[in-house]
Amino acid sequence: MKALARTVYQWRRATLIGWIVALVGLAVVAVGIGSAFTDTTDIPDSESATAYSVLAEAGGGQAATTTGNIVWHSTGAAINSPVVRTEITALVDRVRDIPGVRQVVSPYDAAGAGQLNASASTAYARVVLNAGADVEPAKEAAEQAQSASLEVHTGGQAFIEQPAPSHGTEVVGILAALAILLLVFRSMWAALLPIITGVVGVGASMLLVVLGAHVVDLSATSLTMGALIGLGVGIDYALFIVNRYRKAVLSGASVPDAIQQALDTSGRAVIFAGITVVVALLGMFLVNLDVLTGMGQAAAVTVLLTVAAAITLLPALLGILGHKVLSRRQRRALAADTGDGDAGAVSRQRRPGLAGRWAQLVQRAPRRVGAVALLVLVGLAAPVASMRVGDADASSDPAGSQSRAYSEVMADTFGAGIDAPLLLVARTPDAAAAAAFSSLMSDVKTVEGVAAVTAAPAGAGQRIAVATVTPTTSAQAKETADLVSDLRENVIPAANEGTGLQVFVGGTTATAIDLGDALMGKLPLYLGLVALLGFLLLALAFRSVLVPLVGALSNLATILVGLGAITAIFQFGWGSGLIGVGDGAPVMYIVPVIIVGVVFGLSMDYQVFLVSRMHEEWTHTRDNTRAVRVGMVETGKVIAAAAAIMLCVFASFSFSGERIVSAIGIGLAIAVLIDAFVMRLTLLPALMTLIGRRNWSYPAWAERITPRLSIEGPDAESAVAPDAEPVAAGQSRTGS
Repeated sequence: MKALARTVYQWRRATLIGWIVALVGLAVVAVGIGSAFTDTTDIPDSESATAYSVLAEAGGGQAATTTGNIVWHSTGAAINSPVVRTEITALVDRVRDIPGVRQVVSPYDAAGAGQLNASASTAYARVVLNAGADVEPAKEAAEQAQSASLEVHTGGQAFIEQPAPSHGTEVVGILAALAILLLVFRSMWAALLPIITGVVGVGASMLLVVLGAHVVDLSATSLTMGALIGLGVGIDYALFIVNRYRKAVLSGASVPDAIQQALDTSGRAVIFAGITVVVALLGMFLVNLDVLTGMGQAAAVTVLLTVAAAITLLPALLGILGHKVLSRRQRRALAADTGDGDAGAVSRQRRPGLAGRWAQLVQRAPRRVGAVALLVLVGLAAPVASMRVGDADASSDPAGSQSRAYSEVMADTFGAGIDAPLLLVARTPDAAAAAAFSSLMSDVKTVEGVAAVTAAPAGAGQRIAVATVTPTTSAQAKETADLVSDLRENVIPAANEGTGLQVFVGGTTATAIDLGDALMGKLPLYLGLVALLGFLLLALAFRSVLVPLVGALSNLATILVGLGAITAIFQFGWGSGLIGVGDGAPVMYIVPVIIVGVVFGLSMDYQVFLVSRMHEEWTHTRDNTRAVRVGMVETGKVIAAAAAIMLCVFASFSFSGERIVSAIGIGLAIAVLIDAFVMRLTLLPALMTLIGRRNWSYPAWAERITPRLSIEGPDAESAVAPDAEPVAAGQSRTGS
C-alpha cells in the first residue's frame, strides 16, 4: 500500500485527469449505444415454470402476450345504456387500433358477457397486447374517456408501471451527508472529498452497468440499487481514509507520509471491507434468480469502483489539497506547532470526550449495558418471525393512486381475486385423462377459496388442456397461497390417481408464490454462508477465534434487525403510508436477499474498522481493557458519523415511491443505525470486555496454517510494547 501511495502522490494530477478521462469516455460510449435493460425474470425450476413449458407446447408461451383491463363505472346512466355503450365502444375501437394490441374483449360482446355487472353499474374490457408493447396510448385513451359521470381506470398485469432507474432522491441524502461531514471535520474540503469520491465511483460504475446490460440481463432497478449501495459505502470508505490522513498530518507527518499512513492502515481496511461486500453480493448466485444475480453483479461492480476511487482518486486529491483538508483552527495550530489536533487524544489522557465517556460507561457495567442492547436487538428483530415473501398487488398501493382506484373498483364489483387468476395446465394423453380433467374442474369449483373456474374449449385430438381458476382473495393474500398449496397437494393428486393426467398450477400469482418459496428455502443457506464467510475473514484478519465468532453472530443479528424492520413497516403496514408506498403487503422476494448481502458487508465494515484499531492497540500493550477502550474512543466518532451518513443516504431512497427501493432503503438505514450504535459501540465492546484476554486467543495449529494478513499495516503487526504483559497460555505470540 505504501508503494501505491507513493505512486499516486507522485502522479496525483495525472491520476485525477485519468479518472476524468475515464468518466467522459464511459459517458460517451454509454450515450452512443444506449441502454438494454430488461425486466424479464427466468423462473427457477418450479411447478409454475413447468406449467408455462407445457403451455408453450400448445403455442401459448408465457412471453407471447400480456393482459390488462380497462374498467369503468357509470354514476349517471346505466352501464348498458346506449349513451354509455356508445362512449365505451368508441374507446374500445381506439384501443383496438393501437399498435401492439392483439385483442380487446368488450363486455358488450358475447365473449365478454361475464365482464359486466349491471347492479353495480360497472364493467371492464380485457386487453391482450404483445409482450413489450407500449401501453401508454391505451392509458391515455382511457383517461380521455373520463367524464363527470364515467369513472375509467386501467390495471392488471399489462398496465403495471415498471420502476424508473432513479427518482433523484439520492441528492437529498448527499446533501445531508455533506452537512454531517461539515460538522465532523469543520472543513469544506474535508467534507467534500468523501462526497466527490463516492459520486465519482458510483458515476463510473453506473455507466459500466449501462454498458454491461448489453452483455448480461440486468433490470433498470440495478442502477438504483447500485447508487443506493455505492453512495453509502463510497462516502464511508473515503471518510475513514480522510480521517486517518488528518490524524497523521496533525501528528506532524508530511503530506506524502500522511497519505502513506492513511492508505497503509485505513486503506487496507477499506480494501478488506470492500472485498467482503463484493463476496457477499456475488453470493446471490446461490439464490439462482437472474434478476437478483444481475443486481448483485451490478452492486459488486459499484463497490469495486468506489474502493478503487478511495485508494487512488482520493489520495491524489489529498496530495493536491495538502493541509486544506484541515480546519482553519487546526492549520493555525499546526503552523504554531502546538499539537492542537485530533491525534493522540487518548495517549495524552486529556479529558475524555463523548466517545471516551461512553466507553467508560460500557466498561464499568458491561453486563447491564450488554443486556439492554441485547433486548433492543431482540425487540427490533422479532417481527422477522412473521415475514411473508411474495408480490404486493394493487390493493396495497397508495390510496388515491390510479392502480389502487382500479383495484378497489374491480374488487368491489368482481371479487378480490379477479386479477389473481391461476392457470391449470394439463397433459391429457388419452380420453380417460381428458375425462379426469373435466371431473377435476367440477371438483375445483367446490374448493374453498375458489370463486370461478373457466375451462378453455378443447379441440379434437388436443392433448393439452387449460383452465383458469379465479380465487376469492387477492394475489398477495395468504389465503390465495393456501389455495395454491391445497390444489397442488390435495385436490389435483386425487384427480390424477390412476390416470395419465398431469396437471400443473401456473399463472402470475402462482409464479410469485413459487419465487417466494424458492427464496425462503435458500435464505437460510445464504445466511449460513455469509456467517461462515464473516467468521473466516475475521479470523484471517485478527487471528482469533472469539472475535470472529462474536463478529459473525453480530452480523447475523444486524441482518435480522433489518429484516424485522421491513417486516414491521412494509408487511404489517406500521407507518408504510407515511412514506408513500401504501398499505401492508408481503415483502417482495428481492428485498430479503439484498438486505442480507448488503447488511452483511456493511456490518463487516464497522467490525473491521473498530476491531482493527482494538487489535492494533492490543499488539502494542497486551491490555484487553485498554484495547477495547482505545478502539471505541478513536473510531467511535468516525463510525457514528459514517453511520449517520449511511442513514441519510439510505433513508433518502425510502421516499422514492417505489415499494422495493423504499423497503431496501429503510431496511438498510435501520440496520446500519442499529449496527453502529447498538451493536458495534455498545454490545460488542461489552462482550469483549467481559471475555477479556481470551478475545485474542488463537490455536497454535491454526496459527501455523493461516495465511498472514495485516489490516493495520506491517508496522502495527510487528510492534509490541517493551513492557507488554506475558501472553497467556494458548495465545499466539503475534497478539492476533
